[in-house]
Amino acid sequence: MWRTCEVKLLNTSSGDTVKIGDITYKIKTPRNPELVPVKHISDSLPQAVAQHLRWIMQKDLLGQDVFLIGPPGPLRRSIAMQYLELTKREVEYVALSRDTTETDLKQRREIRSGTAFYIDQCAVRAATQGRVLVLEGLEKAERNVLPVLNNLLENREMQLEDGRFLMSSERYDKLLQEHTKEELDTWKIVRVSEDFRVIALGLPVPKYKGNPLDPPLRSRFQARDIYYLPFKDQLELLYTAGPNIAAERVSQLLSLATTLCSQESSTLGLPDFPVDNLLPALHVLNVFPMLSSQQLVQRLYPYTSILGKDGRTAVEGVLSRFELFDARRQPAPSAVLSVSTTKDAGGHANVTLGIADKEVTFQVPSGTNEPRPPNSSSNFINTPSHSQLIAEMMQSHMVKDMCLIGAKGCGKSVIAREFAEILGYSIEPVMLYQDMTARDLLQQRYTLPNGDTSWRPSPLVTAAIEGKLLLLDGIHRVNLGTLAVLSRLLHDRELDLYDGSRLLRWDRYQTLKEEQQLSDQQLQERSIFPIHPSFRVLALAEPPVVGANTSATNSKGQQWLGPELLTMFLYHTVTPLSKAEEMGLIDGLTPNVPKEAAEQLLHLTHSLRKTNDPTAQSLASSLSTRQLLRICRRLSQYPEESIARAVNKACLSRFLPSLARSSLEKSLSNSSIVDTADPAEHTRDYTKVKDGVLTIGSVSAPVYNPSEKMKIPDVLFYDNPQHMMVMEDMLKDFLLGEHLLLVGNQGVGKNKIVDRFLHLLNRPREYLQLHRDTTVQTLTLQPSVRDGIITYEDSPLVKAVKMGHILVIDEADKAPTNVTCILKTLVESGEMILADGRRIISARGRPNTILMHPDFRMLVLANRPGFPFLGNDFFGALGDIFSCHAVDNPKPQAELAMLKQYGPDVPDATLQKLVAAFGELRSMADQGTITYPYSTREVVNIVKHLQKFPEEGLANVVRNVFDFDSYNKDMREVLIEALHKHGIPIGAKPNAVKLAKELPLPEVKMTGYWTINQGGNARRKLLCPTETHPIDIKGPVFLRVQGYPCNRQESRALSFSEEKAHWQIPMNEVNIICDSPVCLFCFADTLYVATCNPVSLYSMKEQGDTIHCIELYDVFPRTISGVWQPFVTVAPLGNPLDGQVVLHEEQSSVNRYIVLYNSIFIVSMQGGHKMCRDFAHKNWLLFYKENGNQVEVLDVLEGRVHSISLPINLKSVFLVAEDRWLLLESETNKKFLLTKPMHMTAEDSGVCQLHSISDDPVSSGHGTTEVSVPQMLSSDQLPNENLSAALDQKIVSPNRILADTGSFAQLIVGFPDLMSPNEVYSFKRPADLSTMKSGESGAHMFLRGGLRTSTPKQHNCVSLLSANQVVRALPPNKVPLKDVYPKDVTPPLTAAYLEVTDLNSKKVKYIPVPRSMSVSPYTNWLAKVSETDVLIAGLSSGGVVTVDMGGYIRLWETGLDTLQRSLMEWRNMIGSEDGRPLQITIQRDSGMDVTAPKHGKVDPVNAPHVGGNQWAGGTGGRDTAGLGGKGGPYRLDAGHKVYQVSQAEKDAVPEEVRRAAREMAEKAFKERLKEIDMSEYDGETYERFSNAVKRQVQSLRIILDSLQAKGKERQWLKNQALGELDDAKIIDGLTGEKAIYKRRGELDPELGSPQQKPKRLRVLADVSGSMYRFNGVDGRLERSMEAVCMVMEALENYEHKFKYDIVGHSGDGFDIELVRADKVPKNNKQRLKVLRNMHAHSQFCMSGDYTLEGTEASIKELAREEADEHFVVVLSDANLERYGIRPERFARVLTSDPQVNAFAIFIGSLGDQAERLQKTLPAGRSFVAMDTKQIPQILQQIFTSTMLSNA
Repeated sequence: MWRTCEVKLLNTSSGDTVKIGDITYKIKTPRNPELVPVKHISDSLPQAVAQHLRWIMQKDLLGQDVFLIGPPGPLRRSIAMQYLELTKREVEYVALSRDTTETDLKQRREIRSGTAFYIDQCAVRAATQGRVLVLEGLEKAERNVLPVLNNLLENREMQLEDGRFLMSSERYDKLLQEHTKEELDTWKIVRVSEDFRVIALGLPVPKYKGNPLDPPLRSRFQARDIYYLPFKDQLELLYTAGPNIAAERVSQLLSLATTLCSQESSTLGLPDFPVDNLLPALHVLNVFPMLSSQQLVQRLYPYTSILGKDGRTAVEGVLSRFELFDARRQPAPSAVLSVSTTKDAGGHANVTLGIADKEVTFQVPSGTNEPRPPNSSSNFINTPSHSQLIAEMMQSHMVKDMCLIGAKGCGKSVIAREFAEILGYSIEPVMLYQDMTARDLLQQRYTLPNGDTSWRPSPLVTAAIEGKLLLLDGIHRVNLGTLAVLSRLLHDRELDLYDGSRLLRWDRYQTLKEEQQLSDQQLQERSIFPIHPSFRVLALAEPPVVGANTSATNSKGQQWLGPELLTMFLYHTVTPLSKAEEMGLIDGLTPNVPKEAAEQLLHLTHSLRKTNDPTAQSLASSLSTRQLLRICRRLSQYPEESIARAVNKACLSRFLPSLARSSLEKSLSNSSIVDTADPAEHTRDYTKVKDGVLTIGSVSAPVYNPSEKMKIPDVLFYDNPQHMMVMEDMLKDFLLGEHLLLVGNQGVGKNKIVDRFLHLLNRPREYLQLHRDTTVQTLTLQPSVRDGIITYEDSPLVKAVKMGHILVIDEADKAPTNVTCILKTLVESGEMILADGRRIISARGRPNTILMHPDFRMLVLANRPGFPFLGNDFFGALGDIFSCHAVDNPKPQAELAMLKQYGPDVPDATLQKLVAAFGELRSMADQGTITYPYSTREVVNIVKHLQKFPEEGLANVVRNVFDFDSYNKDMREVLIEALHKHGIPIGAKPNAVKLAKELPLPEVKMTGYWTINQGGNARRKLLCPTETHPIDIKGPVFLRVQGYPCNRQESRALSFSEEKAHWQIPMNEVNIICDSPVCLFCFADTLYVATCNPVSLYSMKEQGDTIHCIELYDVFPRTISGVWQPFVTVAPLGNPLDGQVVLHEEQSSVNRYIVLYNSIFIVSMQGGHKMCRDFAHKNWLLFYKENGNQVEVLDVLEGRVHSISLPINLKSVFLVAEDRWLLLESETNKKFLLTKPMHMTAEDSGVCQLHSISDDPVSSGHGTTEVSVPQMLSSDQLPNENLSAALDQKIVSPNRILADTGSFAQLIVGFPDLMSPNEVYSFKRPADLSTMKSGESGAHMFLRGGLRTSTPKQHNCVSLLSANQVVRALPPNKVPLKDVYPKDVTPPLTAAYLEVTDLNSKKVKYIPVPRSMSVSPYTNWLAKVSETDVLIAGLSSGGVVTVDMGGYIRLWETGLDTLQRSLMEWRNMIGSEDGRPLQITIQRDSGMDVTAPKHGKVDPVNAPHVGGNQWAGGTGGRDTAGLGGKGGPYRLDAGHKVYQVSQAEKDAVPEEVRRAAREMAEKAFKERLKEIDMSEYDGETYERFSNAVKRQVQSLRIILDSLQAKGKERQWLKNQALGELDDAKIIDGLTGEKAIYKRRGELDPELGSPQQKPKRLRVLADVSGSMYRFNGVDGRLERSMEAVCMVMEALENYEHKFKYDIVGHSGDGFDIELVRADKVPKNNKQRLKVLRNMHAHSQFCMSGDYTLEGTEASIKELAREEADEHFVVVLSDANLERYGIRPERFARVLTSDPQVNAFAIFIGSLGDQAERLQKTLPAGRSFVAMDTKQIPQILQQIFTSTMLSNA
């Protein structure tokens, strides 16, 4: 088959011929010899190449066009060039790219002296001059560009724009026979030369990326497959290249290369091995025979970076097969030892490397500057790994261009700069961005001053000519089709530019010069330039994302490193620094950073980098070396700052998804980094400017003195602590020279902060607002045309750079990140190239530059990434070059202070409600329950409105913000609930007032006297001996205090009643509340509640938002059923023991306990005592025993007990005053008064005297009535005015108020201070309470228990002295319900009524206390606690607080004045929409003067009058009294109605309409059921599950929708014939081209890029027996069913995006199929069936647990499937320990496959199993749902933070 071909050049008389094998070709002398390729033919032609050349020659002789197709690499081009060199043909070369248009191929217009001329382009030139057109990269050109050439290829004809017509040579010659040449010229016919040929070079497209060939185009070419050279040819080539290398090693390398190019390897998805690069690699190996082959392979084919796990193992298999795994044996070069220039002028340097202990010297190209010895730079700290990297780069630099791959901020640019300086190169940085075009890379058009168009070479071209090191920063961003333009430059060092000039390789240029005998000058006139021999390209890129698809829509990045790019560079990976190296680096660059801090930081960073968890990885990327250096620089300035804050700032943890945030917190605590609260937070001095120095907090900076005063922002700004802290933080970074990035939600004041900051610093600002259509051009320059010349307006960015202003970039996340990334070079190196050829530089230097002003800074503002903003992730792309600050809504205090300044007249209560409600909404937005983050801006607007129109109600004004959500039902419910919770009565009617009915009190009567007997009779005056002993204390015992959030609900949301607020104590099922005193505290009321089974103590502030709970069951003996029931009372102590409590346990014979914050002391006394605690705030308590004869006084401060022995047996003790106590004798109910010296001390144990009191009734005919037994006696007196009001007479006297069963209240005037007889006034009850039988009340409705036997322990009665009220709680059966409720109303079921006796208004009212929601099964010993189900205590603020047996606490407002006031406020909040008609008045100056105002005549018939200046009560006239007129004395409404539908009427939609709507809905529901034949019962069952998760489903669907919308975002399509003017094409527009527009359009995915695969989700639900068994306890099975229901509903209709299935696991096995991925349930019936299956299965399955196996199997199974991403969510009740499964094993399983994100949700289990388990599992991967209601929310969280973060 393969005959050997020889290539011969024959010189005969008739001219030269070339003979290949048996085919000869006659050579013509070229007209432009400089266009003939030179030095492409190598000395020895391999046979395969000769065969290809022969074939091309055949086709050339046939006059056919050829298409050389083959794998990427320079081989096809070199064969074409060799052929052209052989046959001495001139070449027109075009590298096609996606930006090539037909003008680049046919004709382009240029303007010369004001006229547009057509200049022929390559195709036309080649055709007319008889050259060969080489088209490279046909697959890169856009689809409809190349058909332009169809006719030229087929018929050699083409119509040109300037009216000429190209015609094939045969037809032209025929015409010539009949016409003259001049005629043809006038007809503008041009002859196509018979020597014109086209050679196209392309890649086979289905295999590689690109556009497939257009069939008509393809049919016009003859194709030849040019595969890599055969093994044998290649081997010979390589042997000659590496004479020093063992032959066997060469063949191994080649075998590897061939294997990796085979068909099999590409089916594995491995990119082709760049065979062509073996040659340069062998040159390196030749100089360094000791280099390991594996390292060499890594440079040629960096498989660790570009391949996934399977790919890597495959490659490593091949490596070991060919024995190339030798990295361990062979040393790597360790460092560059020295660099010296060589003597010859060739621009080379000798470099000496140290390898192991040898030194090797070799020659490399070097720059034009003086080389600098290594390690002499001040800002490059050498680390072993970096010096090794630079040494390896030296090796590659010897032969080829390189590419450095490394993560963001790992020092690529620094290494590149160091490398360049060592070799004396000047660097030319070119920042690449995504929509960069080939023109931007090579040449751009511009206009000369006279209006002519011309081409300006780009920095890349100047670098090539001047021999610089070209730094291509970010080749991972730019489109492959654009980069392909450079492939010829990189491979052959040749380049053809748009204006026709050519760059040639140095040696080819020299050869050309010698052969053609031309001078440099002449060659330049012919536009041929040499490329400097030392020119090198160094590309920088971020690592390719393994497995990502290739299109750039993915925000995560792309797999950019394909086979084509592999052939262009040698690759070096910048490895992340080791911990020690990074530490050295930090030490070197920030010498005085606190050591310990730096070590903690590094520990954290490295622990994050080591994990293979994607969340941790993304966090680690925010902590790149660059960020660490920034943090350390700051710490060395401000060593006292906390590291945790710095880390949170760098990661913007405030805005991370909840999973990532929890994972970060866990890592922080693992690295023992604690966030210390900022001590100075509250005592901040605010900003002050003094003597030209600005101080914010603790940081000072000089105030700037600008030249342009008008650019300094001035803004209305109210200082508040939080924004001050942000500004102080900003100032610190500003002074360190950082550029700042502020990220926050909308409306949190980013702009205000920035403006205020600049105002304080006195810095002028330039302002740029970015948006979707921002392009790189608009960021830098705005081109415009003036008089035919293009001029460029500087954008604010350039102005700021020039003038040293501050550039504020707003909405940075709206612009595409590929645009904003050009800011990187600006920030990093202070360099940037502008569109008009100028460049910004930071140090003085060459001409045509803009020097960056030292004061220039950027402040960038962006919204937080993610839903609902859906901006581009600016922070992700560029976050690490800025110092980031998260701006959050101000904290409640700060926000309140700020709102006060906006609305000084708005009542505080209103502001507090607003702040609280918005605070709650924001936290809901953070958790993802609602999507819109409500911000300060909204609150400020509400407050401004209220300030201006105070009579409008708050409830109306908040609608200004929330009406946006009024059509989204679920959202609206959430909002209204939240607003109501904080008492904003949105939706309430002003007449919804539900106060209790007032009944009159009976007349007050004087009913008797109390006389204190002081006679000399010794029987009457008894002395009581006292003895004192210290108390013995055991303790302390330390307790755990737990804080629970208090879910406080304001009760006056929809209607107004006495109840102010309510909330529930977090109790277990079995707790019973026994006592709820309220003590007066220094600031606010604190409530203490003790519960008695198990004993625990709760405390909370009346206004606070947390409940503290101390569980005391370890201290109090356990309750064994029936033996002993604890009964605890609480007495809070006063100053100086604030916050400490005495607990007293009545039943047992043990102890008193004193609880100090978290420890407890035990004081023993004998048992059975009762405690009087009225003076607990004075720190003493009194204990007595019923029927005992001793009183014990415990003085807490002194730690003593005083015992007083009495001559009587006690029934009860009332502390009337501190030194007077009222005692009741037990049998006779006789009263005694005990007086004692005020201060008992041990020395003078003062004697206590006992006086008996005689209780004499007012004499009446019936003899004596029985003696009253007080139930409550106040320990202080009523204020005088209250006493006078109660008795209807002016009176000033000591008094006490007393309550007993027979009267509403009794007043004892004069008691206990006056010795004269004290008068008793009482308000008698119609019936004595004690005589009413306690019927079936309260607790008995829940129990079939015995009746209440023992007397209640507590009389529920409180006196409110300031409000002059007595409040007691009564059971419903003791309330006159007939009087309270009308006849036809059935009284509501209540726990009790509060009877409020008001002695001022002489009224009594009964307020119903609602039933508790949950009542414990143990209520039967409630009977002993109190006679109703409620306990009551007074509040100092003039109200009472009740707590019921279910743990509901309610605050009541009873005082008349306070109620009146609150009602006014409440009505104001609703606003005055009282249905009064509105009038519209137009004030027109009617020209008639206003005479003196008068009342006007009153019309006797009161007819409506409008205008006319005479009648009173008109509407709209002048002078007379009326409505809406001008100049009248007052408004007078004669009752004329202006018809308008009032609010009430609007609300009253006719009933039948409403009914019709309801029926319609019901009918639709039934139809729907009928359709899917579901019974109504089934329908309801399903609705129950569905409704429980309706909200989550809704919010998930919203997010999915918006993501879908974002994915469909349109892109700019360039080169359009209509649309908006493309700035880059403005010159083409001048010259009159058409395709100069761009428009938005749907971008078709690039052909050859893989299809978007759906994401794959599997829910692994636990359907084991334990789920069914414990469902009764916490509803876990139902919650799992809800979660499954949520998944099915949320993903309905998104099957193309998410493929999901649901699998159950139980004792029966771990793959119980519930939903198959290919058969997902479509309607409610099918979904209900799935839920039924779950339920039935868990009911009937075997016990056992397969969680682990199920998880493992699912992960393995999913990993095998093709998908975009894989998720497994495991629902399980963490019963692992019971089956002996170690948590570590589970953790290993969860993270077993990095491709699959696995999450575990544990359903709250026995004890703290689940929490313990969660601690051992990886952060962010496991959740504990203690409350099963959280399961759907957790699922939603998982979805939003992972799946959707990168959809």
